Amino acid sequence: MTESAGKAGGSLFSGHDIYLFREGSHARLYERLGCQLDPPPPGEGGRSDARFAVWAPNARAVEVVGDFNGWSHGHPLQARLDDSGIWEGCVPGVSRGDAYKYRIHRADGHVIDKADPFAFFCEQAPATASRAWRFEYDWKDAAWMASRAARQAADAPISIYEVHLGSWLRPHEGTLPTYRDIAQRLADYACDMGFTHVELMPVSEHPFYGSWGYQCTGYFAPTSRYGTPEDFMFLVDTLHQAGLAVILDWVPSHFPADAHGLAVFDGTHLYEHVDPRQGFHPEWHSCIFNYGRHEVCAFLLSSALFWIDRYHIDALRVDAVASMLYLDYARRDGEWVPNRYGGRENLDAVAFLRSLNQAVARDHPEVLTIAEESTSWPMVSRAVHLGGLGFSQKWNMGWMNDTLAYLRHDPVHRRFHHGAVTFSIWYAFQENFLLPLSHDEVVHGKGSLLSRMPGDEWQRFAGLRGLFGYMWAHPGKKLLFMGGEFGQWREWAHEGQLDWPLLDHPLHAGLRRWVADLNRIYRSCPALHELDFDAAGFRWAVADDADNSVLAFLRLARDGRCLLAVCNFTPVPRTHYSVGVPHGGNWRELLNSDAALYGGSGAGNLGGTQAVPVPMHGQPWSLNLTLPPLAVLWLVPEDEHHGSSA
Repeated sequence: MTESAGKAGGSLFSGHDIYLFREGSHARLYERLGCQLDPPPPGEGGRSDARFAVWAPNARAVEVVGDFNGWSHGHPLQARLDDSGIWEGCVPGVSRGDAYKYRIHRADGHVIDKADPFAFFCEQAPATASRAWRFEYDWKDAAWMASRAARQAADAPISIYEVHLGSWLRPHEGTLPTYRDIAQRLADYACDMGFTHVELMPVSEHPFYGSWGYQCTGYFAPTSRYGTPEDFMFLVDTLHQAGLAVILDWVPSHFPADAHGLAVFDGTHLYEHVDPRQGFHPEWHSCIFNYGRHEVCAFLLSSALFWIDRYHIDALRVDAVASMLYLDYARRDGEWVPNRYGGRENLDAVAFLRSLNQAVARDHPEVLTIAEESTSWPMVSRAVHLGGLGFSQKWNMGWMNDTLAYLRHDPVHRRFHHGAVTFSIWYAFQENFLLPLSHDEVVHGKGSLLSRMPGDEWQRFAGLRGLFGYMWAHPGKKLLFMGGEFGQWREWAHEGQLDWPLLDHPLHAGLRRWVADLNRIYRSCPALHELDFDAAGFRWAVADDADNSVLAFLRLARDGRCLLAVCNFTPVPRTHYSVGVPHGGNWRELLNSDAALYGGSGAGNLGGTQAVPVPMHGQPWSLNLTLPPLAVLWLVPEDEHHGSSA
């Protein structure tokens, strides 16, 4: 098919499209490649023309086979004459929902059927075909879309509830929920808990449920396990109408080698590297994208923008960034290929991540990109023009690892590890950090957060309340995986649902109330979020009391309003404990994790205490406090209003 004949036959490609595709900068390929299904004309029984286009530059021939042609006599596609490697054609009589695949005739004579890399919908696993689809949904989230820039600003409160849709709640026992089943329940629960964002573990179509979505084959298709694309739109819409932002986990780092997917797509290593030292992931036994191939970058770029454009996603959490940045990631000497300078940095991946973040910032400046990056790579969340990678935020894995390691110690030994809970402040403002207690911390034999706290049952709950109180006061946005908010005893398992009956027990119900109150105060107190990424928002009060395992620090707002957090990481109550503060007058005990309504012993300061003019810790005033066991206190000057005290 010549280019002019292709246009006459309904080609959707312009010369500019091909230029951008080859350059790797086309961010809307989902409007050109894949199956573009026309609206059905009257009297055709829902059938209409469909334009198919697929990138397979090394194929000898390509056909489309599917429900509309009996899967035997395929409709042949024609190769464009511009050397783009794209095959295209128009197929009549296609209905919305028809299953199809591309039949690839390889140069070696073999024939294989492949799913559409740009499919909008797929058959439910274990079936592997794509489905012809045309979006039909009327969004009702205009008010949210108009307000989300302010809700996601650097100075906004961001508290994220991380969810795996298949195992959060199963309304019908023994079966997976649908997007619509879960929509209102999840919205109501997250709102009641005071979270600002819901993060969904990957919903991109994936063949193996046990991968949790992190080995996906459908980069433009929400998994059909839970319903249709419109059903997923309904879920996002419902969360938006409830005032909740939606973060989507997105995986551009690797993909599975399933025969119907991207691997060896046209008989050659098209999306992945040929050399297994570059193209095979030894930890996950999956394929690694070839970021040096421009067309692959355009594919991934288009996927990212697709979820934002079509599904109104508010943020992308980019998975496994460290594995992208380092050529020797999870490899021994001799198992990796250095870059052109002899180093271990993946320069192509760096260029792709920068172009990704620039494209999102250009087209959707109010949308966040969040890096799950576990190394000391510099300037991950700094602008590209300053030499950074351009992400909005970065997970603070150092804080997470150090804090959980510290809290695993018996309290009597914590004095010897005090630096683990003070060290994070040394680097807290080098990046725009997010503090994650994610699904990764409650799987693979690690145990639940509650089970990792030492001591008897009461001490474990007190320890977990203390962890959350410290975390919500520490600089950085917050993320908590489902089940942590009420203290699951067992590790997370993707089969089944959370142990909701635990909420009938007072200690579990008290923990959930504690998290809800932390979110409530966090959202209403500017000192806790306005300067999360600025050292001016933090000041130590007590950093060196290792003998008592006590920390105290101030969080500050732009206008000088402050909150004092005091943490006692031992089960020993401390009376007459003095902490320096910047203001006189009465300091109100805003929250106390040892309050009886949270399951605590009820020790505290009777709702507040009067500052005395005794200089301490570099401050002109001081407080004489009772520190409850394994507890966190939040106090504010009486003239600052942040809601009622616990």
